[in-house]
Amino acid sequence: MNAHSEHAGRADPECALCRDDGGRVLWTGPRLRVIDAGEPEYPGFTRVIWHAHVAEMTDLSREERDLIMHAVWLVEQAQRDVLRPDKINLATFGNYVPHLHWHVIPRWRDDPQFPDAFWSPRRRPPTADAPQGAARLARLEASMPDYRMALATALDELR
Repeated sequence: MNAHSEHAGRADPECALCRDDGGRVLWTGPRLRVIDAGEPEYPGFTRVIWHAHVAEMTDLSREERDLIMHAVWLVEQAQRDVLRPDKINLATFGNYVPHLHWHVIPRWRDDPQFPDAFWSPRRRPPTADAPQGAARLARLEASMPDYRMALATALDELR
């Protein structure tokens, strides 16, 4: 631990990610977990969440930063291999929940907000309302077991 992470093992009872998993747990290890964000229009939207309550990447030691980023890259690769998105967005905000976590978001050119951020106003109708979008959502939902298996296999190297 570095000087900034002396408190890293403590939980904050006011923090949603300390109290709850933050979604359906797809994989968990000693220092982090990977969850399904549960965004219906974005199947495969995944979060990598550090277990201990810290707000910023610089609260972690170099080894810990390497670990969480390695997990993010493994999630991204599993999305590319199984879901085949047009683009993947990576983000860490923590404005609402100041607990270190990364968003790994598969994106498609026909998703409602593309090319803008997924929280931006819609440029198109909901994905399910468009024939191509509905077919893509059905394909992605059918791919979820393969995605979860690919994630578990890849992430097990972090144990």
